Amino acid sequence: MSQFDYNGPVPVTDEIIWVGIHDEAASVHCNSYLILDGEEAVLIDPGSIPHFPVVARKIIEVIDPHRISTIVVTHQDPDVCGNLPVMEDVIERSDLIIAAHPTTAWLIKYYGVKSQIVSAEDIGYRIITERGRILEFIPTPYLHSPGAAVLYDHKSHTLFSSDLFGGVDGAGGAAWSLFAPAHYHDLMAPWHQTTMPNNATLKRGMQILGQYHAQRICPQHGSVIDGVDNVQAAIDFLTDLPCGLDILE
Repeated sequence: MSQFDYNGPVPVTDEIIWVGIHDEAASVHCNSYLILDGEEAVLIDPGSIPHFPVVARKIIEVIDPHRISTIVVTHQDPDVCGNLPVMEDVIERSDLIIAAHPTTAWLIKYYGVKSQIVSAEDIGYRIITERGRILEFIPTPYLHSPGAAVLYDHKSHTLFSSDLFGGVDGAGGAAWSLFAPAHYHDLMAPWHQTTMPNNATLKRGMQILGQYHAQRICPQHGSVIDGVDNVQAAIDFLTDLPCGLDILE
């Protein structure tokens, strides 16, 4: 039995709140996160249309949605950001910004969003909050889309890693936990082998991300990897993992 109530929001830290989905019938979970910074909030990967009612309810349990100044989209898949148009209506701000890698920014306009879509390139690949918190976009091309990127929170040393470091639970959703279990590498392997193009591309991404010395990783799927040693072990594991075309060929 988990110590957390996944029907509600769960703190990852005092300022990072999980507002994602725990689906006991699924082997893959979609994680959305709120970063709280004073009176301002940033929403990371708001999720899909089917999951919208749950994600919106959890956000409302934590804050007035009007405090959300920015939505960050790490890539364009519908499970990551398909609910953008209805999430805009909940936030209800004329100055709301949706920020993404340039390629992703070009694609998500087709979801029919009304808010300003900002290319990370146009803001120096950084979001800076009113209190000076730096959220840095790190492009991770072809992991697993051309416009994929992760977001690094310099204050909490947290990497919001999109599909990277995700996991799939073959035992079903009832066995899932928000924080990575000891056997999490076994769950990461099939996910990356299925979704990532090849080891050469994955290794390049790990070399880039390893330079940031993150204290935790918050993926869009799977579980949170907490602790510097666990983060480094996960990077080392994926650095050497054959995937995608390596396996097909």
